Amino acid sequence: MRAYTLLLLRVSLGLLLVIWGVDKLVNVNHAIAVSERFYLGIISAPLAWNIFGGLQILLGAAVIFGLWRKLTFPAQTLINGATLLGVWQSVVDPWGWVLQGSNVLFYPSLIIFAACLVLWAFQADDRLSLDRRR
Repeated sequence: MRAYTLLLLRVSLGLLLVIWGVDKLVNVNHAIAVSERFYLGIISAPLAWNIFGGLQILLGAAVIFGLWRKLTFPAQTLINGATLLGVWQSVVDPWGWVLQGSNVLFYPSLIIFAACLVLWAFQADDRLSLDRRR
């Protein structure tokens, strides 16, 4: 049961990376708008978002298949951790009672980050990954 649960977690988290990576490729204006709204507009060059999108798709695929987990799981955790930091107001005050700009729809960022940590912590139990030593 544990191996199948970790597989489901790995596939769902990897798909999240793939979905957001594709979004950066096909809707670069959305990526720029998100950057401006949540990340102080640090990156606004469309080409940079296309590159990040492609890399994110590759990372997501590696996570899905369980490849290079010692590298891909920390990278995934960093990406989702950065997302969590970008929407911290929505985690602390999901309904916006005190903090402006909060949105209850961003609260799951905390759950996604926690899931990344679980996947990373239990990678030795992930017997269904392609890079598992038999």
